[in-house]
Amino acid sequence: MTRTAVAGQVFRFALVGVVNTGTYYGLYLLFGLWLPYIAAHVVAFALSMVGSFFLTSYFTYRTRPTWRKFLLFPLTNAANFVITTVGVYVLVDLLSVDSRYAPLLAAAAAIPVTFVLSRTIMLRPDTTRTRESLTETVAAK
Repeated sequence: MTRTAVAGQVFRFALVGVVNTGTYYGLYLLFGLWLPYIAAHVVAFALSMVGSFFLTSYFTYRTRPTWRKFLLFPLTNAANFVITTVGVYVLVDLLSVDSRYAPLLAAAAAIPVTFVLSRTIMLRPDTTRTRESLTETVAAK
């Protein structure tokens, strides 16, 4: 894959992130009209993650969505959470960065990791494992 193609994926990945954040926030505000804020957050987060999966699949990587990819996709959000949480702690407590700006810096640091993780999940070929294919794999080694 060429550098230009990967750069296009990075750009589309960032664009999906912006759309996903806006979708989450809009849904959070909408559901917050009649749900407690935590319930509104959970529902908005879940729905925006589903939307993000399909946008990432079709728009960012131009690949077919599968159940396997759908079930693995939340790992990108988990990785993002861990990286930003550790990042905020390191920036504020160890490097004395203002706590108002630390989440933005930590989020920026998480982008390359979540991009690589999502790219790995979304572009990995879906293969059906059969007893024969596993036997062939073991025999080849």
